[in-house]
Amino acid sequence: MNTQFDQIDDWGPYKVIHINRKSVGLKAIVVVDNVACGPAIGGTRMAPDVSVEECARLARAMTFKNASAGLPHGGAKSVIFADPGMPAENKQTLMRAFAAAIKDLKDYIPGPDMGTNEQAMAWVHDEIGRAVGLPREIGGIPLDEIGATGLGVVSAAEVAEKFSKIKINGARFAVQGFGAVGKHASRFLAAKGAKLVAAADSTGTIYDANGIDVEKLIEVKQQGEPVTALGTGESLDKNAIIGIDCDIWIPAARPDVLTKDNIDLLKAKLVVQGANIPATIEAETIMHDRGIINIPDFIANAGGVICASVEYHGGNERTATDTITEKISRNTREVLSEAMSKNITPRQAAEIMAQQRLRKAMALRRWP
Repeated sequence: MNTQFDQIDDWGPYKVIHINRKSVGLKAIVVVDNVACGPAIGGTRMAPDVSVEECARLARAMTFKNASAGLPHGGAKSVIFADPGMPAENKQTLMRAFAAAIKDLKDYIPGPDMGTNEQAMAWVHDEIGRAVGLPREIGGIPLDEIGATGLGVVSAAEVAEKFSKIKINGARFAVQGFGAVGKHASRFLAAKGAKLVAAADSTGTIYDANGIDVEKLIEVKQQGEPVTALGTGESLDKNAIIGIDCDIWIPAARPDVLTKDNIDLLKAKLVVQGANIPATIEAETIMHDRGIINIPDFIANAGGVICASVEYHGGNERTATDTITEKISRNTREVLSEAMSKNITPRQAAEIMAQQRLRKAMALRRWP
């Protein structure tokens, strides 16, 4: 793992903090990328193989995501080097130690991410009084429980109907990463008449051209089983998900799943990025050249942080879901319109939009 990060540009990073508490086995990194729009919100990711580079890239995605959504927050991210499947008692100790370590980092508001959840944020909040994505019992809007990010992904997909020949009702879709984001995106899409034909997790892919029962697959995952334990369909290698014949492809797991080396396998006409940085720039360029509509991460998957912001400012669940739909639909429409009119990639259009908003915010700050 590289321990230094020196890629600094006009937007950040504002702070890079390394945390090492050997007494409890805590090793973590926090990247506060930009605070021009306000204190930075960003998830706390737990995995054994994270890095400072990944953390910084994710923090930048949060900066653009929050600016694009018009939230009064900058972007940040934190990563904890640990196995999220550890015993709950050990995880609580680690999360509380992490919270204590960031107590004085007032310009960072942590939230749930891969490997952490509402309960983990409750532990953080109990220690320092600062976290989002809290359990309902302590006044939070549990974004994973209501499927905030998945709702935003489907809102983006609906807008894309007008820019493609795809209709959600009857569309075949595949999900890479059937976790918190993937399962809710599947549930919302299925409710609109789309058909899940494949889903993958870290162990394999389940495929059925006739359609997969989304609720049964969610039950399988809630029981701690892999997607291939569904009992119907065909079990494939986890990487087979990329080449599945479908209309809509949703990456909802780790970064850099789509690369220049495998993008030619993709058969979908629409990619809606439920995960953060799931495709390399080279892969996105190839998708653009092939006529595949690709809605970038910080536009499509902003539902979670929009929900977190509404919670932080005292809003309720209804306000959160309405705000998610309105903001993501508007931004997706603007980005796809700009991309098509200028023949640039949707990410280029999205970054132009986010940077324009950031410049205006930074111009208003004495210390941007």
